[in-house]
Amino acid sequence: MHNSTKYLSACILLAATAGCASLPADPAALFDNGDRRWLAGDHHIHSEFSADYVEGTEPGVAPTPVFGADGRYSITTNALKAREHGLGWMVLTDHGGPQHAKINHDHAWPALQQARREVPEVVQFFGMEFDTPGGDHSSLIMPHTHDERAHLHVIESRWSQRDAWPRDPARDAEPKMLEALRHMGQLDAPPVLIANHPSRSATAVGVYGKYAPAEFRDWNDTAPHVAVGMEGAPGHQAATINPDGGNDPAGARGGYKNAPTMGGFDQMTARLGGFWDSMLGEGRRWWVTSTSDAHRHWREGGSDFWPGEYSKTYVLAEHRHDDILDGIRNGRVFVTTGDLISELDVVVQAGDDSSAPARIGGRLHAHAGSDVRVAIRVRDPAGSNHGGHSPEVARIDLIVGAVSGAVSDRTSDANPTTRVERRFAAADWKRDGEYLTMTHTLRDVATSSYLRVRGTGTGELEPSADPRGDDPWTDLWFYSNPVFIEVH
Repeated sequence: MHNSTKYLSACILLAATAGCASLPADPAALFDNGDRRWLAGDHHIHSEFSADYVEGTEPGVAPTPVFGADGRYSITTNALKAREHGLGWMVLTDHGGPQHAKINHDHAWPALQQARREVPEVVQFFGMEFDTPGGDHSSLIMPHTHDERAHLHVIESRWSQRDAWPRDPARDAEPKMLEALRHMGQLDAPPVLIANHPSRSATAVGVYGKYAPAEFRDWNDTAPHVAVGMEGAPGHQAATINPDGGNDPAGARGGYKNAPTMGGFDQMTARLGGFWDSMLGEGRRWWVTSTSDAHRHWREGGSDFWPGEYSKTYVLAEHRHDDILDGIRNGRVFVTTGDLISELDVVVQAGDDSSAPARIGGRLHAHAGSDVRVAIRVRDPAGSNHGGHSPEVARIDLIVGAVSGAVSDRTSDANPTTRVERRFAAADWKRDGEYLTMTHTLRDVATSSYLRVRGTGTGELEPSADPRGDDPWTDLWFYSNPVFIEVH
């Protein structure tokens, strides 16, 4: 779009609340991200080094790892598939077992170096799927440093729940996890940790399993720059598809067999005013992501899409390790399924222009009683996605909740102040090619709050529980991470 056209469109959209004089001197700056771009990625990918284990017959002998039995593909194959499906970054997250730290150190890391050389277009991080003490699994993303290999070996060998041999039941306790987080947080270059499939072990809505709200609060309190969030949309979304492409009526999206996903998203994210909103209502920087959890492709009898084939986590960053990790750590992230969108910018401005605008993951300082303007731009890409569909955005929701500070009940999974402030449909946005632009004004903002954006290609007002055999390609959603408004 030509700059003058962008300027005119923005003026039309903002005139009712602000006037064109409030726009930057360079009109393109309204949604200008500088040298950063929205880079799609995936932080939960398994290779052949996610081993199965064969128990030995001799007492005291550690089980024998079998490569290629659980995770099926080489790291290079995963990187090639990531590139093919539009990813700019990925994380190797092989999970463990007895003495798996040695496998990551001796086998996975050298193979990662080869993949980095062969597929340089994809920024590749070293990491693992941490066997979380006292919990389930989590993605551990290591900063790209000269000692990434050594640091991961220490973390996995000392704290990963299943690494010890002989087996050590004492490792499977939350205090061990907090001890690990304290260690990670004290590193010169700390990693990022994201809880995987948080409600897969839940038995009903609000009846949690291996992960629970108080546990995540403990993590975030202990190492707020390490434990930064959770998978909003888990992997294994192809569990409802047979190898011939037909429907598996018994398949559960994400492997969520007891308490199903909602629009492909975990209940901790998808429930309006639920657990995620309770964390944001405390002012916590707690972000959501979306991954493949790729082990074995659905065409080969698995339950997984290739990295980037269905789920994407977009990070606003330059195409390099440190800025991508910084983007994840600081919430410059939105997530989407089925390539429903490929860009999402949210710009929040104080009505009196008293402070710099804020964007996804950021915070805006505003005076009590002032208006706050919200401008949203979405790219709804033309053409078919990897499922052969050409989805279109049907609705976009602006969601707002109050920030009230720490809760007294750390098991809380509700924020009753959360509401859909505005629902936008086609009549409410301006389309220019692939871009949809819309605005809204929050009037007389009196207390601190947060806002986030959600959208869908369906007609559902709220995501409903996904039935067995649900077609993931016809139930697409996207979620932004929040912008905080701090009122003074």
